[in-house]
Amino acid sequence: MKRSLSLASLSVAALISLSACGPSSGESMEGMEGMGESSAAASSATAEATTGTSTESTSGTSDDAMAEHNDADVMFAQMMIPHHEQAVEMSEMMLAKDGISPEITALATKIEDAQGPEIGTMTGWLEAWGEPVEPEGGMEGHSMGGSGSMEGMMSDEQMSELGSAEGTEASRLFLESMTAHHEGAVGMAQDEIDNGQNPEAIEMAEMIIETQNAEIAEMEELLAGL
Repeated sequence: MKRSLSLASLSVAALISLSACGPSSGESMEGMEGMGESSAAASSATAEATTGTSTESTSGTSDDAMAEHNDADVMFAQMMIPHHEQAVEMSEMMLAKDGISPEITALATKIEDAQGPEIGTMTGWLEAWGEPVEPEGGMEGHSMGGSGSMEGMMSDEQMSELGSAEGTEASRLFLESMTAHHEGAVGMAQDEIDNGQNPEAIEMAEMIIETQNAEIAEMEELLAGL
């Protein structure tokens, strides 16, 4: 009888002991899980902070480079965009016509392919500089302050005449008008080289002078052969 009571007492004691340990163990596990979550969150925050600092630094360097500009750079981009847009429109007119020589259609394609992307590049510069794409008051009356101006731009009447012309007459109008157009662009580009500050804008101006002078010479030969 005494032995039975002893076993019963031991069993009760064991249950009490296990009950007492259970919550402590659970609390310990929950605490460890919480520590794991906190550690993971801290690691994530550290990684984000590091990445953010690195991205901001890289972006800052790029922004600093793009911010290097002056009024001549702004005017160059603002004026060259519509100048290019008209050259692209003139080229598209010729490409839509029948009976145009392969040499002239190849020239029109080359002009369109070169100047179209440059429009996007210059628009991006102005946005990065916080400048409007079109100067206040519009393009009329603006010039680069030197040989460069909106000289060479065709009037609405001249564009309409080119649009309705066909065959040899269309080719002649296109070559004469685009030659004058290119000469105006070369003058604008030279003013950017002389007065600009942004390295990318100056580099584009140098490329415009090189390519458009070469195209002027090509157009003179094509005109002579009409």
